[in-house]
Amino acid sequence: MPPAVEAARAEDETVRDEAERHRGDGRRRFAVLRAPAAAALLTAVLFCLATRLSRTYPFGPVTRNTVDLGQQYLPFHAYWRAFLLGETHGDAFLNWNSGFGSNFLGDIGTYLSSPFDLLVVLFPADRVELALYVVTTAKITAAAAAMALLLPRLRPGPWPVAAVLGTAYALSGWTLDHGSTVPMWLDGLVALPLLCLVGEWARTGRRPVLGPLVVALAWIANFYTAYMATLGAAVVLAVRLLTAEETAGARRRLAGALRAARSVLIGIGLAAPLVTVVFLATKVADPTPGTVFAPAPWTDVLARFLPATASVASPALFVGTPALALALTLPFNRAVAPRVRAGLTAAIVLVTLSLQWEPTHLLWHAGASPNGIPYRQAFVLCGLVIVAAWFSVARGAPRPVVLLAGVALLGALAWTARGSAEIDRWTFPASGAAVLLALAAVPLALAADRRGPASPARPARRPPGARVLPVLAVVLLVAAQAGEVAVSGKRIEEQRRNEVSWSPRVGPWQETAAAETARADAWPRYRTDPGEVPGGNDVLLVGGQGADYYSSLTSDVTSRTLDSLGFGHYAKGRHPISLDNPVADALFSIGTRLRSEPTEPVRQDALPRATVTATTTPVPPLVTVRPVGRPATHPGDSAFARQERLLGADVYELPAPSRTGRTTLAARCPAGSQLWFWAPEYQGTAALAGERPVDFDGEPPSVRAPMRALGTVPDSGTVRIDLGPEGTVRLPREPIGCLVRARLDSAVRRLTADGATRVRATGHTVTAQLPPGSEGTAVLAAPRISGWRCAAGDADPRPARAYEGLVAVPLDGRASTVSCSFRPPGLKLGGAVGATALLALALTWLAHRRRARR
Repeated sequence: MPPAVEAARAEDETVRDEAERHRGDGRRRFAVLRAPAAAALLTAVLFCLATRLSRTYPFGPVTRNTVDLGQQYLPFHAYWRAFLLGETHGDAFLNWNSGFGSNFLGDIGTYLSSPFDLLVVLFPADRVELALYVVTTAKITAAAAAMALLLPRLRPGPWPVAAVLGTAYALSGWTLDHGSTVPMWLDGLVALPLLCLVGEWARTGRRPVLGPLVVALAWIANFYTAYMATLGAAVVLAVRLLTAEETAGARRRLAGALRAARSVLIGIGLAAPLVTVVFLATKVADPTPGTVFAPAPWTDVLARFLPATASVASPALFVGTPALALALTLPFNRAVAPRVRAGLTAAIVLVTLSLQWEPTHLLWHAGASPNGIPYRQAFVLCGLVIVAAWFSVARGAPRPVVLLAGVALLGALAWTARGSAEIDRWTFPASGAAVLLALAAVPLALAADRRGPASPARPARRPPGARVLPVLAVVLLVAAQAGEVAVSGKRIEEQRRNEVSWSPRVGPWQETAAAETARADAWPRYRTDPGEVPGGNDVLLVGGQGADYYSSLTSDVTSRTLDSLGFGHYAKGRHPISLDNPVADALFSIGTRLRSEPTEPVRQDALPRATVTATTTPVPPLVTVRPVGRPATHPGDSAFARQERLLGADVYELPAPSRTGRTTLAARCPAGSQLWFWAPEYQGTAALAGERPVDFDGEPPSVRAPMRALGTVPDSGTVRIDLGPEGTVRLPREPIGCLVRARLDSAVRRLTADGATRVRATGHTVTAQLPPGSEGTAVLAAPRISGWRCAAGDADPRPARAYEGLVAVPLDGRASTVSCSFRPPGLKLGGAVGATALLALALTWLAHRRRARR
């Protein structure tokens, strides 16, 4: 054969071999991805179905903005969208909108650092609720896909079952009851299977660079639940090291554990620039009252394995009755190696016990027992149950005797939990229907596993319909899973919105307020406060630069400073609220204030509407100067006296009220002055004689009522206040302040004349031009939180001083400018740790390449 022909044939064979190899690679990639893809699709459909059945937005008219979803996550995502599109005054360091200036990088790391949160930019500003729902759904579906990806790597098995179990994990009771309304926790749900996958790579000596990157991504997305997921992945890795055949021998186990530790340490180091900022911000955050852990009754714990149960006082452990039944068969399934059965069973039992013991409870929560939901780590136990179910079914459906044993355990669990208050009227019907569907799938799966007799000349024969039977079995499993999830999601949503606080949907009220705020905004010449808009965190939703701010990182300085000046708060101090008071407006340079009046009752199933008015008044600039030694004549610690000390002028008359009976106060004030009532711990109404009652909602320590105006003092100067208390009357020593407006106007004129002639504010800096020869103290109308550094003139920046809780700079008469800049504490330290981790990752990659070449 001519050489040219041979060469052509050889080239054709090479091309065919290459094409075949690519086809093989494509088939392998499809085989790897089909379980995650199926799990993600099924999860998205079922989650949306549960939302539709509960008539909740976006598949119904009812709000889903319960508790923190409406007051924290929705407003933060609205602001995040505006920030990413360059529509905010602040930058990644400082949020000028909230709390008169807050540490935004800390809030990013707490609420917004997940890659999924970037999806908000794809939605218009008036569809932020839809954007948050899509973000939530995307995280849940990603968790399903991640678990479906992990399971076949722990043990080969049927991909449809892996997909169903991935869905069971992602739509657990923890997700439906907690995660779906606290979207930042859902990143931990995604992280757990991914971190288990990192453990598998470390155990087998694979992917030494990708592993740390996955850890870093998990900790950046949400370090709080990533910490819990890391502990859970460590439990799974320990079981695998002790039970897997590939890691037999102490040396291999130790090597695998060290590789895993290296991946975790490098990954956390890479996340340090953000994690360190959040960690140090929590150290200076307003402290919540200490919580003593009280374990839930075991009947309630067992009840939470069942569908349609909801509570914040017990762990949410529902993963679907079929998945739970499969997990309960593991101890009896001889198709699984004894050491694997023992290891996984022991891990589940120990983790369950750890939920109920205070020392391990504190370990799961990084040493601090949380307020609110005490079982935030329950998703880890849900994941372990799913892993156990997979090991019991991966090699084929368990034998009938094994299934009977598992179902018997399930029946005992349900019988023990029958008296729990957590049981809903739908619990046992939904669970029973799921059991029947799952049991109907078993004979189909067993029939599909049977083969005819085999011989060397004739392979084993599959029975007729063998291809159809597994499909029918999976369909029944999906039906069981879908029914329970739909019922559970519907019932949990209905119970939640009937029992906890809620915020209305974003609608015309917020849109009108946003338009008025944008029209009036004159930052940094003065602030614009949008007032009270339903939902909380108003300035994040509608714009402006007010006091309203709700974050886990609300600085203690901010909370204490505003409390001392008569502002109110919710959430035990971490949610300061706006104060509609002219003295406070002068202190914080609030030149325009919006006031809203709802035109109809605010309902769960309707868009809120209101009339919004804007009022602009002269106020001092953002930076003012306090002369040396100008004490207010009113001593004491009342909010009125503190306002005067910060203002540097006496603007109130503070009469000593006398009581006429239990519910009437009497005093004398200057005629025509404005009567203010300050009773932060009072709950009830207060009314100036002849005026409408004003509500106060003090409920220490959670809620502090702001000072409120009761009306104008009559010409007689005699004041009578009628109280309508709802409990014990708790009043401070000086509850009444009579504001003389002429005195306030004079103080405003003086502060304006002595204050900055020009103020320039960029992302996280403020520069002010002062009148020549200014002496005393320059005061920036922002709480002096950690991270502020200031300088007068050309001096070197130093940590800012405080003046009655606000940022202050000493003046000696020579400087004509002051400048202040904010840098989140921990950023420099975190950057150094991150750089070191990056170097370690590079060295790991080089060492891996060197070993590969050998």
